Amino acid sequence: MGWEGEKVQRILASWLIGGLVIGMSLLGLRYALPEHNKKKKKPIRVYMDGCFDMMHYGHCNALRQARALGDQLVVGVVSDAEITVNKGPPVTPLKERMIMVSAVKWVDEVIPDAPYAITEDFMRKLFDEYNIDYIIHGDDPCVLPDGSDAYALAKKVGRYKQIKRTEGVSSTDIVGRMLLCLRERSTGDSHNHSSLQRQFSHGHSHKSEDGGSGSGTRISHFLPTSRRIVQFSNSKGPGPDARIIYIDGAFDLFHAGHVEILRLARGLGDFLLVGIHTDQTVSANRGAHRPIMNLHERSLSVLACQYADEVIIGAPREVSKDMITTFNISLVVQGTVAEDNDFQKDKQNPYAIPISLGIFKLLESPLDITTSTIIRRILSNHEAYQKRNERKAEGERRYYEDKTHVSGD
Repeated sequence: MGWEGEKVQRILASWLIGGLVIGMSLLGLRYALPEHNKKKKKPIRVYMDGCFDMMHYGHCNALRQARALGDQLVVGVVSDAEITVNKGPPVTPLKERMIMVSAVKWVDEVIPDAPYAITEDFMRKLFDEYNIDYIIHGDDPCVLPDGSDAYALAKKVGRYKQIKRTEGVSSTDIVGRMLLCLRERSTGDSHNHSSLQRQFSHGHSHKSEDGGSGSGTRISHFLPTSRRIVQFSNSKGPGPDARIIYIDGAFDLFHAGHVEILRLARGLGDFLLVGIHTDQTVSANRGAHRPIMNLHERSLSVLACQYADEVIIGAPREVSKDMITTFNISLVVQGTVAEDNDFQKDKQNPYAIPISLGIFKLLESPLDITTSTIIRRILSNHEAYQKRNERKAEGERRYYEDKTHVSGD
């Protein structure tokens, strides 16, 4: 009995030791696995700042490129006061510029009242409070009034990355187009206005737009490519049971009023389809000097907005039954503030069919801003903007003359 008891104890002890060994082995294996051994990867946060005045698809493309260099994009929007000191009066106030930047699909966070030049204190704030890894800017130089580089400090500490500037557009260029309209109208010269509109639409340019005064106003140099449209487009279409909302217009000089009405429209369904009218349609309805931005420029600006799921490039003015069926449109909407808000008085109401089908809705526009509002701001203070453009034109001219190929998007 004693011997048998000893044997049982030895067997139990062996089992116990074996169990402990197996248990410890399994525990070690568990913590050796990658998901337990690896720390969660810290997202790379990148920062880009700008005035974003008269925001256009070039700004949006810069933000798209910046976002591609990290996991999260934080954008600083320069204050009105800082813009006035460094560049002249802004066309759009900070509140509107914040709406525009916040609506860009590649932006994760926005900092208002950012300084024009990155000081050591602000750079430290970016690194410590906002956890920024890199500061991004385009390949065009950003020079302060004293001649120094606005990004010198970021470059010095090795936390600077560069992206390619988007060719063919700048805020200076867009303001110049409107100033050219003013000169054409005020001089009453023999230049054909429809010809001028075609220059806006098709990218023709003059070496000097003011008859030799040297202001260097440029007409659109934009060269649309299929790749750029793909870069701006969403990859997903509407689901089979999606409620599709349709809104159309010129969307010229894409502004905060456009963003806000698109936001409201998107909230009414699952998918927002935006129709962009042709240059010819816009010109026929709003005058020979319109649109300021051509069809592809306007389309890219809308595509960059997070509220737009898809655009029709060159949409017809009239919303037909066939169009409603083809795109499975559930509701057609328009805002109360628009250039053509008297459409119901027209003999050929473009929304007659959706109205007859009971699928048309007029939305109360959150902001009382139209493209004409932006143009009036320029023209009412055209002397100040003319001087601003003349100062910037020399830098633009040097950039185009000295530029070399920069790889990137």
